[in-house]
Amino acid sequence: MAETKMAESELCVRSSRELWTILLGRSALREPAQIEAELDRHWERLHQGLSYYKPPSSASATKVKENKDVAPPLKEFGLRISKLLGLDEQQSVQILQCYLQEDYRGTRNSLKVVLQDERQSQALLLKIVDYYYEERMCLLRCVLLLLTYFQDERHPYRAEYSNCVNKLEKDLVSNYQSQFENLFKAEAPTWETHGNLMTERQVSRWFLQCLREQSLLLEIIFLYYAYFEMSPADLLIFTKMFKEQGFGLRQTNRHLVDKSMDALVDRIGYLSSLILVEGMDIDFLQKCALEDCTEQHQFYNASDISKEMDQLLVTFGDIPHHGPVLLAWVLLRHTLRPDETSPVIRRIGGTSLQLGVFKYISTMLKGLGSSGNNCTASTAKMCIYGLLSFVITSFEEESLQADGVATNCSHLIDAACEVLSAPSLAELFWEMKPNMGLGMILDSAVGMFPHKIGPLLQLLTALLSNKSTVKKVYTFLDKMSFYTQVYKHKPNDIISKDDETLWKRQTPKLLYPLGLGQTNLWMPQGVLGQVVIAGDQGYVVRWDYSYSSWTLFTCEIEMLLHVVSTADVIAHCVRVKPILDLVHKIISTDWTVSDCLLPLTSRIYMLLQRLTSVINPPVDVIASCVNCLIVLAARMPGKVWSSLHHTGFLPFASSPLTNMAQSVSAEGMKAGNYGNLLVQIEQPRGEYAVTIAFLRLITTLVKGQLGSTQNKGLIPCVLLVLKEMLPTYHKWRYNTYGVRERIGCLILELVHAILNLSPEGEDQGSTPTLQSLCIYSLANTEAGQAVVNIMGVGVDTIDMVLAAQPSGGGSEGPGQILIQTVKLAFSVTNNVIRLKPPSDVVSPLEQALTQHGGHGNNLIAVLAKYIYHKHDPALPRLAVQLLKRLATVAPMSVYACLGNDAAAIRDAFLTRLQSKTEDMRIKVMILEFLTVAVETQPGLIELFLNLEAKDSSEGSKEFLLGEWSCLQVVLDLIDSKQQGKYWCPPLLHRAALAFLLALWQDRRDSAISVLRTKERFWENLTTPLFGTLTPPSDTTEPCVLETCAFVMKIIGLEIYYVVSGSLEQSLKDALQKFSTGRRYEYWSQYVKSLVCRVAETEEEGICSFSETQMLISAWRMLLILSTNYSDVMQLTEDSVKLKLFMDVLDGAKAALIVPMSVPCLRLGSMMATLLLILLKQWKSVLATAPDILSPLSLILESVLQADQQLDRTKAKIFSALISVLQIQGLNGGEISQLPQLLLSVCETVKDEALALIDSTRHMSQMGDVLEDDESMETDTPRSLQKDQRDGVCVLALHLAKELCRADEDGEHWVLVMRKVPVLPSVLSAVELSLRLKHNLFFTEAALHLLLTLARTPQGAAAVAGAGVIQTICLPLLSVYEVSSNGTSQGFSRKSQDSPCWPGVYRLCMSLMESLLKTLRYNFVNEALDFVGVHQERILQCLNAVRTVQSLACLDEADHTVGFLLQLSSFCKEWQFHLPKLLRDVQVNLCYLCQTCTYLLHSKKMLHHYLQVKNGEALPPGPLPRSHRPPQTPSKEAAGGGEREEAEQKALLAVQCSLLKILSKTLATLQHFTPDCCQILLDQCMDLAEYRTLFVLSFTTPAFDPDVAPSFGTLLATINVALSMLGEMEKKKEPASFSIASLASSDEIQALKSLLMFTMENCFYVLISQAVRSLKDPSILPRDKQRLKQELSSELSTLLSSLSRHFRRGSPSSPAILPSSQTKPPTPGSKGSHEGQEPFIQLVQAFARLVQR
Repeated sequence: MAETKMAESELCVRSSRELWTILLGRSALREPAQIEAELDRHWERLHQGLSYYKPPSSASATKVKENKDVAPPLKEFGLRISKLLGLDEQQSVQILQCYLQEDYRGTRNSLKVVLQDERQSQALLLKIVDYYYEERMCLLRCVLLLLTYFQDERHPYRAEYSNCVNKLEKDLVSNYQSQFENLFKAEAPTWETHGNLMTERQVSRWFLQCLREQSLLLEIIFLYYAYFEMSPADLLIFTKMFKEQGFGLRQTNRHLVDKSMDALVDRIGYLSSLILVEGMDIDFLQKCALEDCTEQHQFYNASDISKEMDQLLVTFGDIPHHGPVLLAWVLLRHTLRPDETSPVIRRIGGTSLQLGVFKYISTMLKGLGSSGNNCTASTAKMCIYGLLSFVITSFEEESLQADGVATNCSHLIDAACEVLSAPSLAELFWEMKPNMGLGMILDSAVGMFPHKIGPLLQLLTALLSNKSTVKKVYTFLDKMSFYTQVYKHKPNDIISKDDETLWKRQTPKLLYPLGLGQTNLWMPQGVLGQVVIAGDQGYVVRWDYSYSSWTLFTCEIEMLLHVVSTADVIAHCVRVKPILDLVHKIISTDWTVSDCLLPLTSRIYMLLQRLTSVINPPVDVIASCVNCLIVLAARMPGKVWSSLHHTGFLPFASSPLTNMAQSVSAEGMKAGNYGNLLVQIEQPRGEYAVTIAFLRLITTLVKGQLGSTQNKGLIPCVLLVLKEMLPTYHKWRYNTYGVRERIGCLILELVHAILNLSPEGEDQGSTPTLQSLCIYSLANTEAGQAVVNIMGVGVDTIDMVLAAQPSGGGSEGPGQILIQTVKLAFSVTNNVIRLKPPSDVVSPLEQALTQHGGHGNNLIAVLAKYIYHKHDPALPRLAVQLLKRLATVAPMSVYACLGNDAAAIRDAFLTRLQSKTEDMRIKVMILEFLTVAVETQPGLIELFLNLEAKDSSEGSKEFLLGEWSCLQVVLDLIDSKQQGKYWCPPLLHRAALAFLLALWQDRRDSAISVLRTKERFWENLTTPLFGTLTPPSDTTEPCVLETCAFVMKIIGLEIYYVVSGSLEQSLKDALQKFSTGRRYEYWSQYVKSLVCRVAETEEEGICSFSETQMLISAWRMLLILSTNYSDVMQLTEDSVKLKLFMDVLDGAKAALIVPMSVPCLRLGSMMATLLLILLKQWKSVLATAPDILSPLSLILESVLQADQQLDRTKAKIFSALISVLQIQGLNGGEISQLPQLLLSVCETVKDEALALIDSTRHMSQMGDVLEDDESMETDTPRSLQKDQRDGVCVLALHLAKELCRADEDGEHWVLVMRKVPVLPSVLSAVELSLRLKHNLFFTEAALHLLLTLARTPQGAAAVAGAGVIQTICLPLLSVYEVSSNGTSQGFSRKSQDSPCWPGVYRLCMSLMESLLKTLRYNFVNEALDFVGVHQERILQCLNAVRTVQSLACLDEADHTVGFLLQLSSFCKEWQFHLPKLLRDVQVNLCYLCQTCTYLLHSKKMLHHYLQVKNGEALPPGPLPRSHRPPQTPSKEAAGGGEREEAEQKALLAVQCSLLKILSKTLATLQHFTPDCCQILLDQCMDLAEYRTLFVLSFTTPAFDPDVAPSFGTLLATINVALSMLGEMEKKKEPASFSIASLASSDEIQALKSLLMFTMENCFYVLISQAVRSLKDPSILPRDKQRLKQELSSELSTLLSSLSRHFRRGSPSSPAILPSSQTKPPTPGSKGSHEGQEPFIQLVQAFARLVQR
């Protein structure tokens, strides 16, 4: 464990590499103050340089041994390191600690094993050697970085760097100089001195490091002297030192130099040479010379040193590096003491020219520019610029040419071009006088133009650096005044002077032999020409002729087009290439000039076409052409594409592309001239200029967002890349190192650009688009495997390539390109997986990504190991991002893929996550990866959670945080004390909370249980909710919104899942604080303002929309929870609830009343849902609320007028309105809303009904019988209107019903119905629905609306007038079937609440009843039609009560009898139209009366029936068994008492139904029997009009259809009613279930009234029927006598019990029935309110009559 302690103790020393990362600004420390603090802390180390690392000493070794904090194994190992590196023991231990912290790739446990095992510990030692070397380099790089930027105004840390450089300045150079000497004099280590690990290979590695350090030290010294002056004495010292060292060539250990080190040795030479030139301060010398004050130069008075330097430099001349030094010295001596120009100085000058100083300079500048720090290269260019310009000013050009005019001149121009490529030198050049310095070279180049085009254009190309210089170059070339020509022989058309110095043209001349009408130059007659050189070689004539070079360039290109297939083509290409390069540089620097260059740029296409089709094409010219097109394509892609299309240069398709398979097979595609050129010329040669240009061109065209047709044209080009290049480019032949990486990078850039195209421009036809083709190829062909191979390069290879680069921080070395390529590969793969169309088959790419290789070499492990990469923070970040994507989509275990390295990789991830200096974006990405892993990677997340189980006493498991648990890091990140610190920015805080939320959502109980109980966890977690956010109108950091949303969601989940008693006290405290701190109001207000903000800012507000949506969604969840858990959440005050509700309402209003954008609609929909839930849950609070209806109706109107399909939102608003009407009703003031609201709703109902008709017809034609499925939460398109319980149409109908109910007097809706044809459209839809038995919910809702309307006379008239009987009467037949044997299949036991077709039938029956009741005679005929059509069902229904006692069946019987009751008032009409049916109905009603009485009489029998019917045993018979009614509990296991109670309740419900049916039946029969008064008093009454309903028998009713209903039945009915009344009076012991104990007092009161009503009607029918029988002549007197006797005895018994009952006090007969309709009061119940006498008196009177 000691090692782990070691690793844990926060390192006191910051490693140099970390310091370098911080200074570069790649870490979390980015504030200038933080940078300054780092520099203050470490400037001493920077000042010491490499001498910071001390040699071993016994004192240090003793200190290490005495140190108690370091574990013994580490001490021993530290001493081994010290021996191998020759490094101080304490520093060795420090290096070891830093290495373990930063670069060690194992776990802490594996370290023990490694240290004990000899082989493994040796490998570790060698890795630490590399780490130590890297540390030394980083230390020097830090100093180099400071010197590079301490005077750069654009650098963010300039001031901090500058302060530090001022501190370092005093003896920095002397320190570094002595270190340099020590290095080149150092003896190579041997195994004797450094231990047996110092093998030859290690010695070579040591020497390479030694050279690198020398190079870096010299670079630092050079940069230092670029800013600070060097004294003459120092120059002498440096000169001696470099001479001794041979400018890097005479190393002490030069026997160790191998070929790979040559570049480094050259670099040391270049820098040595530059330091000496810089030390002579030529710039200042030139300034002194111009101002004639040479005595101010530091060498003016140093004659002794000058002499010594002379002596030294005379011996120089054997190494090329000496050239610039000698040249500069000659210049210095010549300028300061022109009189002393001794032969020595001449000799020195001659030597420098013999060394080819100008060629050397251009080689040197190229060498410095290609590798390493660009600042060093540009400083070198500045230094050489001073030297060159002064040399050329001081000496004649000819005197500077040792060997031949031409070669040296071209070297001079090359050198000048190299120098001028430095930034800002070109501007400097144009500001100088033309006859000074490098201007003279330009003059000499102009002198040879256009005989030699190259030199001038090469110089001018170098002189283009910004827009101002472009204008200068353009005008310079536009106004040329000399035209130089070379003649072998003197032409005929010329007159010359005698001395042949001046020529004159006699005839005008066309300068180019082109065809007529072409652009050309015309030299007029009489032009003079000066002969510059004459002789046997020929004449060089400079004509005094003004012309524009741009015209000349056009002619040159035309000329090339003419000679393209002749032998002159090569010579002409040499002339045209500089023109193309100049054009390329001009248009890429300043686009505005491109119009003037049209004559040139428009000819490039033709040039490409001709040049690429010749036998041996000039590759460099072609590349230049394509480069020009790249710049043009960036500005006008469409034009470039259309012109290129016709050149045949690009690959093309010979037949149109139809499908993906054909496209991918490249069938019918031609490679074009470029493809042939690649295969025939570039690959064999190993030079790829055209390929690089081609890839850039295609990428530019793709990025130019061409239309889809042009993009289709690019498909062949992209296919060539994907099929022929990407899979094989790494196998091609290459001449130059680094080109392969560059091509790979460019290919991936192209693919990346294609995958990032926005898909909207691509039409989704069958033909493949660029993007889909790319995705398909990468997923299914070897192109994808190539990308996988690039990603599989691995972190070690990248580190090796970076280590091999000559100097560290270069931005364009092969290492950087490789990193860029791998990053692009990550991004491309990520996008392919993201955009790939979903399929069941796993694509080869996904297989390659996720296959398990042995030994952890599969790709997942490689990706995870990129976490070890330290150079570029984006590389590990993108690798983790890809891992995150794979963990989400691929069915594999990342944990398994990591194999044995899992723990070590976990440690590396967590180390980076814990580090305070680590780049924040990597930390965020790691947390995002873990967040995804919680759901998809159980093994991996267990590894990261690292929880250790601890069994507690009770045996339940407890968990503790392991040492390497990610939870510890996350807890630190959410700690409220850390917030706002630089290492915990808001984005990181958000990522940590997202991870916690994932744990809660995935219910990781072990982790949650640990977190819950951590002290201050809930306090820290809820901190964000107590902060005050900036108002949404300002720019809120979007991640802060997400942070708060995550916290709300975690709290919500905790409250939801944990029993309220078990919640942590700290969470309860936080919730209490939330409530008392008025945070509910704050957040409610804030959410409202967020919604308003989105509503106001239509377009630009969308950027943080997802975060806004997330916060609103979380807040919504909290509020919904609070409706159920208000006590836990401390949301109990009604005033607060009301405020929250009104905020939600305002939010919904803001989102839905504006012109609608998609974000608004989303938020509006969310707010509407919340509104609806709160309306349902907080009814009591909202009853007193202010006006809710007005805003809701405004919202409704707005939503109804919107163009979009807002069905879900409409439905929610309708629901809300219905709820509000139910809660608040129409509060007085709001009646004004009614007409408008009714109008909107009716419009909707009409439109929806018509749409429903269309879609129902459409579906019935398709023969598609849809089930009534209740689909949820989908906005169905209009085309297929679905019938849903919560669909817009159904809810609109319900709302219309509520509004009509509210509008009692009907004044408003009548007007609306006149205006909008609602009823016809609804009725048509109902008719169609009934016919097809479709749209159940709609039909039901529509009938409810009609039913409501039918209650008022106006409404009933309107409904009847709209043709309701035609709609319902016949179509209703299709709703039920009547079986052949007369029993109905339709009586199910389905619970009566759920919508069903029998329910629709019942509703129709009620509607008929209501209409008949309201309209009376006006509706009789229609009612009779209805009865006639449905007579079978009606009769069956009356019969069915005997066999089925389900509530649904009883309900239908109730409705049927109710309707018959209304119809029975019109006996005469009925008798006239349907006499047979009337008779049948009367019989059936009597039987029904008997059935009900029997069932009510024998309770046990009824109970048994219910049990059998609903239980398992069904009586045989035609009745199908449907659902059980919900009244009987299905759980057998439920407690017996509970079950019994439920059964009793079910029984009671059935009894009540039976009683209702019975009362209505008797009331109906009363209309079929003679009027009591009339029959008693009217002697001449026609008895034939009334049939006998009951037979003369007094037996109790039997449950048998053969036994006819008799007087006994009626008497039994009265008895049953009486006994039930009595039962209600008794308060039995609570053990048994009496009616009194099961029903509420209101229900009991209603039941009593119902019983009284039943008895009265029964007495009435009894009396009427008895009198009818007594008066009936057809009955025998004997029977009449018997009737009298029976009746008198029975009645007297009944009367006595009745009077007993009334004396106890019983309810009067009701005027209003508890059933839903009002019954017309019967004659028997008249006056019943005054007491029971009249009713009893009537019976008594009758009894007396009978006894007579």
